[in-house]
Amino acid sequence: MRSWLKEKRTNRKLTQDQVAKMCDISRSFYTHVENGTKTPSVAVAKRIAGSLSFKWTIFFENDSSLGELDKANSA
Repeated sequence: MRSWLKEKRTNRKLTQDQVAKMCDISRSFYTHVENGTKTPSVAVAKRIAGSLSFKWTIFFENDSSLGELDKANSA
């Protein structure tokens, strides 16, 4: 589970469906990304990150926990 991703989304008061539409992907695919069962392509990672304001490379780190997200954003 990418709890940091869910936290980013809920902090912006967005539903999974809203983020998916903003990123031009299906809600079910976004759910898989948020649950950690799928890794997005670079293009999709960039769209999700742009929509929720974080660095897209966090999806490709070994540990994509909230702590890692904070480190990635401050770099």
